[in-house]
Amino acid sequence: MKSTKTILLGLVSLLALSSCSNKKITTERGKVKFETISLSSKLGGRISKIYVSEGQDVKKGDTLAYIDIPEVIAKMMQAEGAITSAQGQLNMAFNGATSEQLSQIDQQLNSGKAQLEFAQESFNRLNNMYKDSLVSKQQLDEVKMKLSMAQAQVDALKAKQLEVQKGARAEQIEQAQGQLDRALGAREEVASAADEKYLIAPADMSIETISLEEGELLTPGYSLFNGYKKSSVYFRFTIPESKIYDFKPNQSLTLVNPYTKEEIPAKIIAINQLAQYADITSTAPLYGLDESIYELKVVPTENVDDMTFYLNATVLIRR
Repeated sequence: MKSTKTILLGLVSLLALSSCSNKKITTERGKVKFETISLSSKLGGRISKIYVSEGQDVKKGDTLAYIDIPEVIAKMMQAEGAITSAQGQLNMAFNGATSEQLSQIDQQLNSGKAQLEFAQESFNRLNNMYKDSLVSKQQLDEVKMKLSMAQAQVDALKAKQLEVQKGARAEQIEQAQGQLDRALGAREEVASAADEKYLIAPADMSIETISLEEGELLTPGYSLFNGYKKSSVYFRFTIPESKIYDFKPNQSLTLVNPYTKEEIPAKIIAINQLAQYADITSTAPLYGLDESIYELKVVPTENVDDMTFYLNATVLIRR
């Protein structure tokens, strides 16, 4: 009878242990991650003022720093000057020559005609003298050449007068318009660069690090602020090949903070294979050296704004 009771007690104990083991937390360890944000300037300049500090939470649109970029003022003056010049060229192309220009061309043409008449008379006299053998053939050829030059000059002035009277050609107008558009584009580029004097928060974020101090020189593309986007928490788990078949995309999971015991409803949104020698130190899984390694990206399915998360803090999967 006593042995029977001992056996029954042993069976009850085994059932109790089995029941407890079904609710245990697995050894899959993950890390808390956030979407990172890095802010830099397109143009180099000296940091005039920093308005935030490390660890501070900022809102989208907040001014984080002011960068002194003196070249912007000079480039804006150059762009404005180019616009004025290009607009003048375009107006001239549309309006044509002024009355003074037309009068000047008329005077040049009259002068050219007078020279042509004189050259013609000189040729006629020497031609008659040549016929009477009073001048040489070379002298006649020289006067004939001067007559041809005078005629060419008059023809050129007539063509110029006609062009001015008709106004600018379509190609000249297009060229002037292109120069104006180019100048306007240069001004827009400078105006866009002027906006770079202010570093603005692109989203609600937490400032993690500030790499430079006021008065230091910020080079183009160098990250001045690094931080994390608020409400962008997710979890990263590194899983060996032998266990990856236990997980599927869109699978619901319950995560547990091993220190606060808080539970986090979540789901898998991506399963990616990692390189054979990928960085797995953040989750420290147990795996065979010949196994492929995979990464689970897991996101909360409920609002977790009231929970506290720290980068690279540990979370576990509850089975």
